[in-house]
Amino acid sequence: MSKLYFCLLFLIFCFSVNAQEEYVVKGTVLDVNTQIPLEAATVYFSNVKDSTVLEYTTTDKNGLFKISSKKYEKPIFLKISYIGYQTYVEEQKEISENKDFGKLYLLENVNALAGVTIKSEAPPIRVKKDTLEFHAGSFKVRPDSNVETLLKQLPGFEVDSDGKITVNGKEVTQFLVNGKTFFDRDGAMALKNLPAEIINKIQVSDFKTKKEELSKQESTSDYSTINLTIDEKKNKGFFGKFLGGFGTDERYESSMVMNFFNNKQKISVLASSNNINSSGFSMDEVFDSMGGGRNTRGSSGSTVSGSGKGITQSNLAGFNYTDEWMKDFDATASYNFSNTNTENASKSKQTNLLPTGNFSTESESKSRDENTGNKANLEVEYKINPTTRISVTPKLNLSNSNSNSSAENFSRDGDDALLNESISKSYRENKSTNFGNTINFNKAFQKKSRNLSFVFTNNNTRSGSDVLTESKTIFHQDGQSDDVRNQMSNNENTNDSYSADIEYTEPITDSIRIRFGADFDWTNGMKDLKTFDFDADSQSYSVLNESLTNFITSRQNSVSPKVGITFEKNKFTFNLNSSTSIIDFDNHSLYLNKVIDLNKKYVLPYGRAQIRYKLDRSKFITLRYDYSNSLPSSSQLLAVENLANPLNTIIGNPNLNPNEKHSANVNFRNFDFRTRSGYTLFVKGDYNNSEVISISVYDASRKRTTTYENISGTYATAIGGNWNQSIKREAHTLRYGIGLNSSYSFDKGFTNGVLYSAKSLGITPRVYLNYDYGEVLTIAPSYGLSYNESKYSNYVTSGSANVVHRINLQTTSYWPKNWVFGNDFGYTYNSRIASGFKKDFYLWNTSLSYGFFDKNMIAKVKVYDVLNQNQNFSRTISATAIRDEENTILKRYAMFSLTYKIQDFSGMKKLPKGGNRREGSRDAMGEN
Repeated sequence: MSKLYFCLLFLIFCFSVNAQEEYVVKGTVLDVNTQIPLEAATVYFSNVKDSTVLEYTTTDKNGLFKISSKKYEKPIFLKISYIGYQTYVEEQKEISENKDFGKLYLLENVNALAGVTIKSEAPPIRVKKDTLEFHAGSFKVRPDSNVETLLKQLPGFEVDSDGKITVNGKEVTQFLVNGKTFFDRDGAMALKNLPAEIINKIQVSDFKTKKEELSKQESTSDYSTINLTIDEKKNKGFFGKFLGGFGTDERYESSMVMNFFNNKQKISVLASSNNINSSGFSMDEVFDSMGGGRNTRGSSGSTVSGSGKGITQSNLAGFNYTDEWMKDFDATASYNFSNTNTENASKSKQTNLLPTGNFSTESESKSRDENTGNKANLEVEYKINPTTRISVTPKLNLSNSNSNSSAENFSRDGDDALLNESISKSYRENKSTNFGNTINFNKAFQKKSRNLSFVFTNNNTRSGSDVLTESKTIFHQDGQSDDVRNQMSNNENTNDSYSADIEYTEPITDSIRIRFGADFDWTNGMKDLKTFDFDADSQSYSVLNESLTNFITSRQNSVSPKVGITFEKNKFTFNLNSSTSIIDFDNHSLYLNKVIDLNKKYVLPYGRAQIRYKLDRSKFITLRYDYSNSLPSSSQLLAVENLANPLNTIIGNPNLNPNEKHSANVNFRNFDFRTRSGYTLFVKGDYNNSEVISISVYDASRKRTTTYENISGTYATAIGGNWNQSIKREAHTLRYGIGLNSSYSFDKGFTNGVLYSAKSLGITPRVYLNYDYGEVLTIAPSYGLSYNESKYSNYVTSGSANVVHRINLQTTSYWPKNWVFGNDFGYTYNSRIASGFKKDFYLWNTSLSYGFFDKNMIAKVKVYDVLNQNQNFSRTISATAIRDEENTILKRYAMFSLTYKIQDFSGMKKLPKGGNRREGSRDAMGEN
């Protein structure tokens, strides 16, 4: 803790000694002809000598701007930029006092409207309707930085330790490069592997489905999309990186990334192999692919480093291809190969809480799992004519896996008397083929907002598994017979689903649009399970075990007429969607030569209402309500015994009702570019009128019989928010913020036939800080606390509570020249760890690298878990059990690696010393 306090005091000292007198520069921006205030115009200072952006802000709804600036004793430009207007430029000899510019007028760019492109300096921030655009060249980052580092410099952006990115409080769930996917939409590949120096613009907009995008509908999502556009001067060439490393305990890592850009054609090739629990290409700049290289937050109530269970060796390869095959015909394709091998040893002890007396189960297991996957994706989009577009996205996924496992279990009652024990081992092989495809068609009409959309989706899966099982379960109570198995099982599964969505939109007025259409869904599933016992005479698995053999089919057809309305006026948007699903649900089972048919018909309503209101350019509020229904699965409905687990017999309940839920949430977001600060608040809740839950009853030997029932009246609520701010003083940049998430839920359940209720409270505050001193030093401390409390009624235990503290300190030094020294130090304390185990541990990772050959070659030494304290131990407390579990985890190792970088962009000049300044800082002001 003393180290953390020292760092905070150091940062405060740095800002104190470097604080300078500030001057306020303000004014009002108006249209020269109409005198109307121009909202969201970009106002900024730039250096006369080299056009470096010094300070910036945007105007409010009244056209007002205010810049808090330090003293400048050199000539600077005051510039004002606004879409469709000529840039206002006024030179100032210096900034040495407060100044009110009064009314400043912009002249409409008539030449641009006539088709003549006017070139001028691109402003750092630009607002285009529903898109927020940042000019990358206005934000200085270190040479060789990746896109993620660039995003951290942008106002309103937050990148947490898990890699999740939010912009002005909205989580980003889709990343595009020049409007196209780059391997996948989650962005990890683009953020970690694309160099910041090739990016021209970062565009942020509301996330839209393909249907919303093609039909130009407003977004109904609470998430954002980031589109990275590549500088035209660097959109032709190649760049890549090769890495190889070997360490102690035979740890190794290797990777290769190559990207070839030729205007609209882009090809990327990647490959990786390691045995340090890294299962992707998302490499950190300091720690490369080191598992847990930057500490991540574990799940609440667990002491886990973030490296997962077991030790994994992974081999990966893939490519991504994007091109315009012909005019108005775009294509994107990707392929990924993966092979992983994971070995794990696990120990657990579970205390089962029953009204008739507790009992405990101790388990030990070992497993080895190998998974091989091949994924191929294709997306083609064709603009048939100016009003008609079609998009087709087929996907193919082939997977194979095999696993070996062995386990021992012992159950004892409260007096330590043995209830049951078992020993087992199994070998499993699985194969699966999945093909999916989506066709989006949209036809726009001459009348604005009138369009017809059609979406067809299919998903077809074929899977099969062969399982060899040897087990022996001994029951020590009630004289039950032991369960001894030596079996081979074959399970064949088929699942086919098809859906069609047709919708027509008609504008009633300029503000009101109605939608009507229908959804058609067809789903068919088949499960064919055959189990054979070992025949000693023939030395083969040839005796059919009818109690473990079953054949099930399930068919679900539905028609869902729907209607919706949108009202959009000024800053207010209202969306209402409703539908009613008419469902025919047919299930069939053949078990023990007995046929069971179950046919049910349902009429299930669905509704969603959403209100969005823009208070001003930076303040948004969203209110949403959802009413939904969903069906139980065929296995939950069919009264067929499942005897696969000797200690748990499962049987369905044909009298189950559908799940019925109400959901509501409110979000408020505000970000002020003038102060570089923003905050988000949210409240949400779910209420279940009907919910399907499992019910277990134990016999004297603690063998379970499980079925399903409906309960009602359960709910879950959450409230929280976050606030962040960024301050820049010459070479000093400070970003800090606080966040709070809290939850409260009421749940019900049954254990051994007795109803219980549970009330749970969770509070998770977090504070974080990031300090940059130019290109020399980065310090990022953070602290998080998780408090969880549960109280039970009508039960044998009154409740439980725990506190988890997490402190993390990340430091990166880029001095002396060509050297990079990184540290990631974390401390975790968990009050709920069982006696006999440490309640806290430290995880310290360090890295030291040296760049030579103009930093194209990097030699690096890394040490994972320097203190050798990493552990994977967790305790989980629920209304029915207290479970302690320990798994194999990656421990201390050291590794030496070499990285070689290559790049060649047509027209690219050598970067000047002192920063990553880009060419192409000119932009067309008339661009949309």
